[in-house]
Amino acid sequence: MTEQETEIRKRLESRAFSIAMWGNLFMAAAGLLAGVLSNSNAILMDGLFSLIGFGAALLGRRISLRIDAGPDNARPFGYAADEAIFSTFRSLSLLGLVLFAITSAVKTIYNYIGGTAPEPLTFGPMFVYFAVIGVTCILLWGFHYFTWRRTGRRSAILRLEAKAAMFDGLITAAAGIGLGAIYVFRDGPLAPIAPVGDSLIVLILCLLAIGTYVREFRGGLGELAGASASPEHVALARRALRTTIAENGGTLEDMSVTKLGREVLITVYYNPNRLISAAEIDALNLRMIEQARGPLPDADVLLVVTEHPRRWPEALNPF
Repeated sequence: MTEQETEIRKRLESRAFSIAMWGNLFMAAAGLLAGVLSNSNAILMDGLFSLIGFGAALLGRRISLRIDAGPDNARPFGYAADEAIFSTFRSLSLLGLVLFAITSAVKTIYNYIGGTAPEPLTFGPMFVYFAVIGVTCILLWGFHYFTWRRTGRRSAILRLEAKAAMFDGLITAAAGIGLGAIYVFRDGPLAPIAPVGDSLIVLILCLLAIGTYVREFRGGLGELAGASASPEHVALARRALRTTIAENGGTLEDMSVTKLGREVLITVYYNPNRLISAAEIDALNLRMIEQARGPLPDADVLLVVTEHPRRWPEALNPF
């Protein structure tokens, strides 16, 4: 990617995160206000999700501006890890909020079964809230998604923000449908559960959400732990470097592929089977980087000249 293309991508990402910040701040304020006015825990939870989204967009904007900075004295391996750290801990914070909401909903339902009725819902503010927030979520998702596509589908943070906006919209729609059903049938078939209908909706939505955030958390944690990249990334890396290795006449002893944020690190364990100078090794490494960045735009290649794979043979390893 040229310097001009990098600057354009940074500008687009920065604009997307700025819009996400103010959009989430607006939704958070609307959710907290509507939740208090309507006595709805479901709407309060929705507002808290948006408040986390505001903080995430603020951090995401800062990370996106420096993600392409190369290694320096402070960060010898560059800043790619920031993206994985962000994704991991954002997912963790959302999981914490989901677990808190589940606990609160279960407590309310338990108290109701024990004879303590919660405060009745006020439905007036809800319908205005659901209409406005639903449209806002759709607009945010669309803006994030198309910005992600315009920037080459490379930003894990932007992709996560698009997914979060879409999921927030689905939660808002589901909560609106559920509370609307309780409003319509509160004196009919849903009369027995109407007093805790709000808590039941919170519980159902949280149980639906928890799997998504667990997957995001595990994915980010795997990247930080240095786990192997997906089989798709490994296959792309092997295909990209196959021709270069064959042309050079050496033997590929092993290859490992890891992903950290948007960066893909390919470690090639290569036996040249001949005498080779440092200049030739450097030229080969640069050719490998060029070839790898065809299918994997943010790839880097670490060329290790050796006659062994990634793990020392037991007979040679004294430790």
